[in-house]
Amino acid sequence: MEIVGRLCQTPIQKHRPIPAFLRNALQIAALLVLIPFVHTSPLRAAETKIWEQLSGEKAFAHVQRLVDFGPRPAGSKALEKSREYIEDQLRRSGWQVTRQAFSDDTPRGKIQFVNLIAQFSGQRKAASPSFLLCSHYDTKMFDAIRFVGANDGGSSTGLLLEFARVIGQDPNLAKKIELVFFDGEEAYEQFSQTDGLYGSRYFARQLESGGGAKQFHGGLLFDMVGDRSLGITLPADSPADMTRDIFAAAEALKLRNHFTYLDRELIDDHVPLNAIDIPTVDIIDFDYPWWHTAGDTIDKISAASLQIVGSVALYYLSEFALK
Repeated sequence: MEIVGRLCQTPIQKHRPIPAFLRNALQIAALLVLIPFVHTSPLRAAETKIWEQLSGEKAFAHVQRLVDFGPRPAGSKALEKSREYIEDQLRRSGWQVTRQAFSDDTPRGKIQFVNLIAQFSGQRKAASPSFLLCSHYDTKMFDAIRFVGANDGGSSTGLLLEFARVIGQDPNLAKKIELVFFDGEEAYEQFSQTDGLYGSRYFARQLESGGGAKQFHGGLLFDMVGDRSLGITLPADSPADMTRDIFAAAEALKLRNHFTYLDRELIDDHVPLNAIDIPTVDIIDFDYPWWHTAGDTIDKISAASLQIVGSVALYYLSEFALK
């Protein structure tokens, strides 16, 4: 309103007195002129929805960095570089990161694994996150091929880092979220009770034994979400109410054609979480021709696909899961 006080800077005694009715009319006109300025960019910026803030390009850039490290199986130097990169990016977005280190017996002997658990800075003691967003960040170990896992391990990890940036701009939402990057998702030989899902099984055991599982009312697991020809296939045993809301979120954004059901159940990191009564949906595109082949490279994924999955997930979180 300071502008109103500057409309007339010439001393008033040098002009004829202005009649009262005209003076009032001029004041009203001045206020009407100012109204459009009051409702401009600052308020419009505040009205930007959280799912509109996500950048598929930024998520893709994270995937590129991870792929540049090369194959990243559990226990490798390349995976340690990936860990350091993930930790650095999370801290830049305002998250505190804890390394959950453990060792486990595998068909290749005892391996050291490290899950990364992130909570929003300043919230660790006062808040109890109630929803999990998860991904695995390791790649499968192969002896005969060079497997860099652009989609399988890379795409979901890059998207989770972009979630951290966007959600971190809304502290009220961020304090409700725990981000988890699982190590050791891949089986060395074949998925069983003792091979594969090393990180998520350990995480779930620790939660259950410490009584922490009850604080989480749900979770989303992301895996293989970057395929250029995107077709998210939710496992048939997904929690029905969560699946309904995810489909509704996709419908609201006019992206429903990218989401459907898989024709069977699926073994992935959501299984140990569901086993301890944390209803978790696996957001995965399992119809991927280059799965576990040397062809799973950066050219097979796209920023547009990451944008689609990320936008639907953030819409679901803000309008359904955490509303």
